[in-house]
Amino acid sequence: MLALSYVALRVIHFAALMLLSGNALYSAWLAPRALRRLMTRRFARQQKVAALVGLVSAGVMLALQGGQMGDGWVDVVNPSVWQALAGTQFGRVWLWEIVLAGITVAIAWLRPSDAARLLLLFGAAQWILLAGTGHAAMNEGVTGAIQRMNHALHLLCATAWLGGLLPLLFCMRLARGRWHNAAIHTMMRFSRYGHVAVAGVLLSGVVNALLIQGWTAPWRSAWGEMLLLKCALVALMVVIALVNRYVLVPRFRDDNGPAQQLFIRMTQTEVVLGALVLAVVSLFATWEPF
Repeated sequence: MLALSYVALRVIHFAALMLLSGNALYSAWLAPRALRRLMTRRFARQQKVAALVGLVSAGVMLALQGGQMGDGWVDVVNPSVWQALAGTQFGRVWLWEIVLAGITVAIAWLRPSDAARLLLLFGAAQWILLAGTGHAAMNEGVTGAIQRMNHALHLLCATAWLGGLLPLLFCMRLARGRWHNAAIHTMMRFSRYGHVAVAGVLLSGVVNALLIQGWTAPWRSAWGEMLLLKCALVALMVVIALVNRYVLVPRFRDDNGPAQQLFIRMTQTEVVLGALVLAVVSLFATWEPF
């Protein structure tokens, strides 16, 4: 139950951070200046909740990791175990993760003038820190540095792709009204940079797998089988993204035509598949790769 609780919190933490980063990507960069203020206001409540969930889940995950390192639930609230955990690679990285999550909460709730860009910056910083934990931290020296940089790239590209899908649906609604031109411009920018993000996810994912498991056939271990499941889900997402961009978008005619409706349904399906990917990754990331 302790391990399952940890996996569930990983899903929650990753989803919250992805939502926060995806929203900030639009309101700080992808949207034209005329639309940024509207998107910032629209996403404000989501950003507050996502930032708070990210902070709480990060703190509880540290405690649960202490329980897994110690003797179970009794050590989840044991300060001496926390102190020992703080001396590990995971503990040192995760304490900084909590600090950055706390700063992110302050930004989301206090809303300084440049809040969107700051949220994007601190969201990216948290993803980069996450690359210093788990299997990405299994190697030392030059190989370890390359592995962590590659994993950071994988996480950033994934959040740019998956985290941008819900704001994309919001832009579809805006495209039906007076924000039509600005919303279309924003969606086309997401599509253009989305190609780069998808390519980055695929290439860095292959490198990650090779650095963790080498050239071993993946189906020879439970870890590898879950990796194949993740790859299958990602492949479905890629197919949906390609159909949306190159089949449905050219068929857009009126404001509420069948192509737009199918685009929305397909994008919603892509979001669900992305959530399943997060769940699968959160599970097998806690397993030994051999």
